[in-house]
Amino acid sequence: MTQAAGLQVNLEQLLSSNGIRLNASQRRRLKWLVERLGGATIHQGGSAPARNSGVIIVLEPPSGPAAEILYRSLRTDCALVIPFGENPAFDFLKSKLTDFGSIGPSIDGPHEMWWGGINWRAIAPDDGARTDAPLRVVSCYPRAYGDDHARPLRETLAEFGIAHDIASIDTADGDCMRASEKTAFIQRMWRAHREPLLFVEADATLNEPPLLPSNLDCDVALHKWNRWEMSARTLFLGRSAAAEALLHNWHHIATAYPPVWEGYLLDQAWSLTSSQTPLDTVWLARSYHAPAEDAGTPRHTSIIHNLPTDNADLGPDAEFGIAMRTARRASRSGGRDSMIVLKSQATATDAITVIMRDIATSDAREVAASIEAVTGAFAADCGGFGRLELSLCPWQDDIRAAKSAARTANNQIIEIAPWQALPADLFRTVGQSREAGSVVVMAGQRG
Repeated sequence: MTQAAGLQVNLEQLLSSNGIRLNASQRRRLKWLVERLGGATIHQGGSAPARNSGVIIVLEPPSGPAAEILYRSLRTDCALVIPFGENPAFDFLKSKLTDFGSIGPSIDGPHEMWWGGINWRAIAPDDGARTDAPLRVVSCYPRAYGDDHARPLRETLAEFGIAHDIASIDTADGDCMRASEKTAFIQRMWRAHREPLLFVEADATLNEPPLLPSNLDCDVALHKWNRWEMSARTLFLGRSAAAEALLHNWHHIATAYPPVWEGYLLDQAWSLTSSQTPLDTVWLARSYHAPAEDAGTPRHTSIIHNLPTDNADLGPDAEFGIAMRTARRASRSGGRDSMIVLKSQATATDAITVIMRDIATSDAREVAASIEAVTGAFAADCGGFGRLELSLCPWQDDIRAAKSAARTANNQIIEIAPWQALPADLFRTVGQSREAGSVVVMAGQRG
């Protein structure tokens, strides 16, 4: 047996023996991490991980003191993986670590997988490294800025020997570029070229070749300013159907809401896409989104953006996204978003929303098992519904918001708790008394 085959067998045994369901994208990322960092182990609550563990899988959220012990015991060259990353009970542990990435759920792995660590150094390319991975840098700017606006970026890319396509475009608002105009340009570049694309603002400065995104082989890579505020100034798109879906959704939403800030529109497109497909997202280090004030400091910088010192153009409205900040800091969908959206073989356009409450008082395995029961029941018998939308709602405000959104979409609604047993014909039974906006609350007491 080859070493690669042995690695695959060991991983499969580890996942199977611990009841961990991962989809194909999540398994590929876990295997990628093990190949780079070393063997995977399951974290046992209350104990420090073995010193030779390269990848540590956490199945239950640790208490505050236990999270501190775990954090202090981690090596800088290891990664921590949470297979049930959709559960807000893991948020505190995540807050102590650096987000590396997340991968959305699907029918064959109905959970969000989160991965992170101490810092990017263990995974980032070595200083002065080169890569054979294909990459094309693209950028655009309003024609009103003139031809010299992107000259420094062009010259730097030529010096690094990186293929690029930078163009001035006509804009409706003169020297202000709308999100819909930017996304339309990126879509043109997507159709014109076959390489993965790295969009960089035309007034950015590159200190070194931007190798990290293409080395990660992900669907999308971007930076979250303040850990929640998605920025479109540096955006990598891999050549995948999931990346294309994100780009399509972003352009569609941007066209529908032209006055809205592009980062918020990208956030909504990410939430939608990651709920419908296992989107492999990498959260880029600040070195790929450094403001000008970082230049010349000890902080390592790869891409420096011409940002004002107050960074006001990241989010022009300081109140934007308050409801989603906690979730985005933890790289997951919020309770007001659909965590997973599944389509059935039915020709009907009717959708059903399942709201899972009481997740804050249930353990991670219980919540995970309930998610799997809901998605499994829908896959076995959709009850004639064309789409399932599942939301995890830890708080009453989230439940009210999820119900309001479902009623607006004329969805039927089922409200359940993780500890409730679900009948195999759940969706068939509810579908027989179909009434848009109606709510079915599953009865039963905790055993």
